[in-house]
Amino acid sequence: MILIDTHTHLYSEEFENDRLEMMQRALAAGVEHFFVPAIDSSYFEGMQHIQQLYPQNVHLMMGLHPCYVKPDTFEQELAFVEQELAKGSYVAVGEIGVDLYWDKSTLKIQQQAFQTQIQWAKKLKLPINIHCRDAFDEVFEVLEQEKSDDLFGIFHCFTGDFSQAQRALNLNMKLGIGGVATFKNGKIDQFLNQIPLNHIVLETDAPYLAPVPYRGKRNESSYVALVAQKLAAIYNLPVTEIAAQTTKNALNIFKL
Repeated sequence: MILIDTHTHLYSEEFENDRLEMMQRALAAGVEHFFVPAIDSSYFEGMQHIQQLYPQNVHLMMGLHPCYVKPDTFEQELAFVEQELAKGSYVAVGEIGVDLYWDKSTLKIQQQAFQTQIQWAKKLKLPINIHCRDAFDEVFEVLEQEKSDDLFGIFHCFTGDFSQAQRALNLNMKLGIGGVATFKNGKIDQFLNQIPLNHIVLETDAPYLAPVPYRGKRNESSYVALVAQKLAAIYNLPVTEIAAQTTKNALNIFKL
């Protein structure tokens, strides 16, 4: 059974003391590919290092995370993203989007950075990886403006309702499903089986949002197997079928 973690921060400081052991646990659990989002330039060396250690398994995205879109630095950060994307060695533009949980004052420049990076992705024919927190309307506003056949990707850590899910699918996005699907108050488990499985990919967002029974603890990529098990229950399908379809979906998006 092959699994793919479509969103994992392998370079995180949280893995400082046992990164190689964490990777071994994931590989042993059947996770063959790890897709690693960028945050800002300060994490660049860590991203490069983990890919050098696992060149067959680790695939890097490039982008500026909305929480790091700051008035005094975002233009130079975007210039760094553009420069890196030009090298042609990235599988997606991400994670990008809008986050109004931490800071509402930067909404305009967050949307500006999001739109700019979407335009680069379209030009390069790359998928986008969307971060959206307390900002569905603001994210959809930008996506609708940029809607085209060249716009596609993953709505990472999808936590919206059924109508928002359908809206994301209509914009050529897959839904990234992780630990939230296992939470009692996560709500997405109530309608997920109405979404065709060919629109779903698995993720952890490690080290964040660990699934039950590890909720509240550090997440890691091996736990994507627990997400697959939860989806097997939601869809009433064998876990092998969940793994096969979500793996196929991810490989199609990232063109591997």
